[in-house]
Amino acid sequence: MKRLLFEGRALDDLRNFPIAAKREAGFQLDRVQHGLDPKDWKPMKSIGSGVREVRIRANDGAFRVIYTAMVGDAVWVLHAFQKKTERTEQRHIEIARQRFKAIGD
Repeated sequence: MKRLLFEGRALDDLRNFPIAAKREAGFQLDRVQHGLDPKDWKPMKSIGSGVREVRIRANDGAFRVIYTAMVGDAVWVLHAFQKKTERTEQRHIEIARQRFKAIGD
């Protein structure tokens, strides 16, 4: 099982999710730690190679967790946020991109 690590404020952001979204995020990240794919995800090549976005739908809205499992022996959570528009806002992509760069340095 891979370790679960958080870059920047990703852990704080995830902790601020509503309880149902937080539980689902934890369940999906546990799958990744055990070498499985999340149930609903997409690649985020614009952020970096091996970066993925977990898509979470809850009664309180849509939530996203951006992570990579391709750096070292860990699953790195780069960013967690509530999605409020159809497309992922550029600011969320930039935050994840900067954090991805930080873990590679």
